[in-house]
Amino acid sequence: MIKVVLIGSGNVSHHLIEAFAKSKKVEVTQVFSRQKDAVTHLLDSNKITDDYNNLAQADLYIIAVSDDAIAKVLSQLPFENRLVVHTSGSVALDALDKKNRKGSFYPLQTFSKNKTVNFSQIPICLESENETDFELLEKVAQSISDTVFKINSEQRKALHVSAVFVNNFVNHLYQMGNEICEANKVPFEILKPLILETANKVMSLSPKEAQTGPAIRNDKQTIASHLAFLLDENQNNIYKTLTQSIQNNGKKL
Repeated sequence: MIKVVLIGSGNVSHHLIEAFAKSKKVEVTQVFSRQKDAVTHLLDSNKITDDYNNLAQADLYIIAVSDDAIAKVLSQLPFENRLVVHTSGSVALDALDKKNRKGSFYPLQTFSKNKTVNFSQIPICLESENETDFELLEKVAQSISDTVFKINSEQRKALHVSAVFVNNFVNHLYQMGNEICEANKVPFEILKPLILETANKVMSLSPKEAQTGPAIRNDKQTIASHLAFLLDENQNNIYKTLTQSIQNNGKKL
């Protein structure tokens, strides 16, 4: 069994613990968490520590914390020359200290603690400094996922930026749509089949081919009517910007 120590108890760590628990090749030897009760429902309490000096010996240490906290965690590790990776989409390997062998173990998915995910369908992007470490990372990743990729730091950054567009920004637009519905006493549920169809469409068509709506059709009267309806300045400005972007079809605004 490949022994893994997870550092962090947030959303990513939560789902990795659950995924590794189903693996026949990987054992979560220990989890570091400043709040021990955050993960006691996932593994035995004797496998949880809040002291870096008590970190167990392992083949791999996975840091699953916020991007801004990675450097601080690395500086507190009491050992050297062990394989330590992070789960960030945006932190490059050359930004990490050289005390330990370093790498990236980036599962590209949106995680919420109370939302179950099928880890076998989640792409995991890997990077390391040497081939031996990569082979270990690959074995760990393949034990929980069917799709594993070798991705360098620049490619990973591009993926992360793209993910912000297709996930975080899109979800924010869902929130805006929900607020407009609530303000006008319309059930947001009416829009859910449209949301699903839009997502499903890009599984078989390119996003450019799938684009519909008043902007791509240049329905000027509809666009003007929508802008007059949107009294919220933020919503109005976003509508204008996205409409112009669609109409320019990738050209500079």
